[in-house]
Order: sequence, then C-alpha cells, then structure tokens
Amino acid sequence: MRATVSCLAFGLGLMAGGASQAASPTLVAHKAVYDLSLFSGQGTRGPDSAKGRIAYNFTGDACEGYTMSFRQVTVLEASEGEPRMSDLRSTTFEDGDGANFKFRTEHQSASGPAKIVDGSADRRTGALAVAIARPKKDRLDVSADVLFPSAHMRKLIEAAQAGGSLLAVKVYDGSDDGLKVYDTLSVIGRKIEDSGRQPEEPAVKAGLDKVERWPVTVSYFTEGTGERVPVYTVSFDLFDNGIIGALKLDYGSFVLKGEMKQLDVIGGSKCQR
Repeated sequence: MRATVSCLAFGLGLMAGGASQAASPTLVAHKAVYDLSLFSGQGTRGPDSAKGRIAYNFTGDACEGYTMSFRQVTVLEASEGEPRMSDLRSTTFEDGDGANFKFRTEHQSASGPAKIVDGSADRRTGALAVAIARPKKDRLDVSADVLFPSAHMRKLIEAAQAGGSLLAVKVYDGSDDGLKVYDTLSVIGRKIEDSGRQPEEPAVKAGLDKVERWPVTVSYFTEGTGERVPVYTVSFDLFDNGIIGALKLDYGSFVLKGEMKQLDVIGGSKCQR
C-alpha cells in the first residue's frame, strides 16, 4: 500500500527478470485501515512521537480498471514546538491495460493552504505523456518504460511467485507535483511459511492466514545514475491478492509503523484477464 509516501505506495505497488509466464495475479477489491505510530526516530530531526491513520479503498479489476482512494492523516510531535499535522488525500484511476492513469491529490498541512494536483498520464503512443491541469498546466514526456501503481503491484506479485528477490523498474503514480518518475528497487524475501508469525488480526479474520505472502521492501529514488539515497522506503508483507500488512514507512529521519486495524475484502469480480 505512498503517502508521500504517496498513496502507500499501495499501491504499492514491479518488473522482474525471469517472472512467471502464468496468468497475471488478481488484485482483490478491499478496504483497509491502518493506525500509525512512531517505530523509530533518528537524531534531532526525528519526532519524539507520532500518531495517525491510513484509510485505503481499492476497487475494480483488470477488465474495468482500478480505482483507488487513499487518505493519510499524521501528527508528529517533538519535545519543542507545535505538533505538525499532515492530511494527504488521493484518488486515482488506472485502466486495466495500464495505458492511462488519472489522479487527484490534496495535501493539507498546518503551514498553509491545501496543495492540489490534478492530472493524467497516457502511454498509448509508446512513451509516457503526463498532462497536469492543476495547480497550473504543465507537461512531462518520458521515453522510458514506466509502470503505473496497479501494474507495478501485479508485476511484484508475479516476481514473488516466481521466486525473484530483486526487482527494478520506473514507476509513475502522480505523487508530489505530478512531474516525477521514480526509479524503484524492491527486495523480496522468502515466502512466509507456517513459522508462527501470523498476519494481523483483521487479516486472519478475513482468511488471509491461508494466503501466500512475502516480506517486501520497496525503495523510491529520484531518477539518475550512481549511488543515491532513497527518497523514502516502504516495507510490508505482500499477500498474493495485493493486500498488504505489517506496514512500515521510512522517511529517512523517522519510521512510522502501520498496524492493520480493519480489513473488508470485497472481491466478487468475474474478470478473466
């Protein structure tokens, strides 16, 4: 599931060499709620405490396309100064073929008016063409192969099922100012077997303790070459239907833990793609 971590990245969610040739994974429609708390802080830049919540709603399928709505509210507190509040809302639509993508994000903080970014991306012509409508008209054209979030997630599951461990791909999700494509590197751990580490309680109640899952870490980098420090990193347990648990959001100076508190699996799709 990035909130700058831009929509959790949930969207989380990559192209893998040697991926399985089996049918593409099915992403199940679901609603999930995660409570946020401070996992760790580093140095004077990190907060002393944090709290918040992520509400995530994912619907659709490969035939009709995927719709995602996401909200993350976070409050960071330090020993000195006022608490810092951030309220990020995002809505996206991605068609089932991964050819076009529409997005709208609204980011509200205590320091000023809400920042709204509204736009779309199209890659039917072979390259990626991004058109920004708000806050002002702008364009971005990218010739490299780029994946949108749901296609990214399906490729990541394919790689995990095929036993892959390292994946790298460019991802576009409309986050930040809508004019950035990210280089990503994913590390996939071994499938979590019946080792006693159960999923979180809402996932168990939904029957996901019987579903394959893998520990995954996805690092996002600004485009470039050579050694670079990630802009942020997202770690989670990835179920083979696209649901994520055991979430951690690493912003560099601090890490937030996201504990799943509610999960409603909608399902019901008859799409065969």
